[in-house]
Amino acid sequence: MKHRKFGIFIGKKIIRLLILLMVVCIASFWLIEQSPIDPVRAYIGEMSIQPEQRALLEEYWGVNTPSHEKFFNWAKNLLNGDFGVSLIYRMPVTHVIKERFTASLILMASSWLLSGVVGFILGIIAGMNSGSLIDKAIKTYCYVLIATPTFWLALILLLVFSVYLGWFPVGLSVPIGLTAEEVTLFDRIQHLILPTLTLSVLGVAQIAMFTREKLIEVLSSDYVLFAKARGEKGLDLVLRHGVRNVALPAITLQFLGFSELFGGAVLVEQVFSYPGIGQATVAAGLRSDVPLLLGIVLVSTVFVFLGNLIADIIYEFIDPRIKQQEATQ
Repeated sequence: MKHRKFGIFIGKKIIRLLILLMVVCIASFWLIEQSPIDPVRAYIGEMSIQPEQRALLEEYWGVNTPSHEKFFNWAKNLLNGDFGVSLIYRMPVTHVIKERFTASLILMASSWLLSGVVGFILGIIAGMNSGSLIDKAIKTYCYVLIATPTFWLALILLLVFSVYLGWFPVGLSVPIGLTAEEVTLFDRIQHLILPTLTLSVLGVAQIAMFTREKLIEVLSSDYVLFAKARGEKGLDLVLRHGVRNVALPAITLQFLGFSELFGGAVLVEQVFSYPGIGQATVAAGLRSDVPLLLGIVLVSTVFVFLGNLIADIIYEFIDPRIKQQEATQ
């Protein structure tokens, strides 16, 4: 019965994903078509070219092709697994996305883990010491993080630790002038530290405040009061009864933050010149690379949907207490 319910649940989610992708395709294509950017001018920049050359570029870009015809041609190719060819990178869109998204996944995964761990620890400390000076300091720190723009923090970290102190590279994901074989793991980690720290700020405050509130709620519950009456106290009480009850809700919230994580990666990658999917998105948008931009939109939609799906699975099946608690409130 449980497996059947899970199968129905996944089936409904797949149908929703297909509908979502169709809506996203139509809306994204229409918005791109309304863009005032001339793809030919964006591509050639300030160079002067002959009318014949411009006509060839317009034909290559499909500038004069009717919008509905371009959309149906693109949709037909998409159904055949062909995302098209990137106009600015001159290679299949799938290759560009695979290369760039792999780099972004490393950045987003490290930031996601760091923000989750740090935020959870800060939330536990604040919840254990509710009303104390430590609690107030952590809450103030979280409020400052929430109010800090990601791109501004990225610029400050870049100026302080890369430009003035010289502790970390100014940008990119690997040193300039080295082949792939010459790049070491230490080089990659060194280039990853500042972008990861910046991007992780997005999730630390949210997880910390959520964990704090949940832990305070758990510690005031009847079964914890009963445990205290049995002589349990301090860190042992929190680890045995508190952490176990707030961990899964916090993880659920982490998965729900995939959209903010992806959006923050776009800004962070631009500041640090990190060659990921965010930087490719900005380049495709500014130079009207329609196939690449639409491919990135679809991949990012699936990425965010998967995060929400995992959160929903935890919510519905792994820890139904979350649902029960909300129903009783």
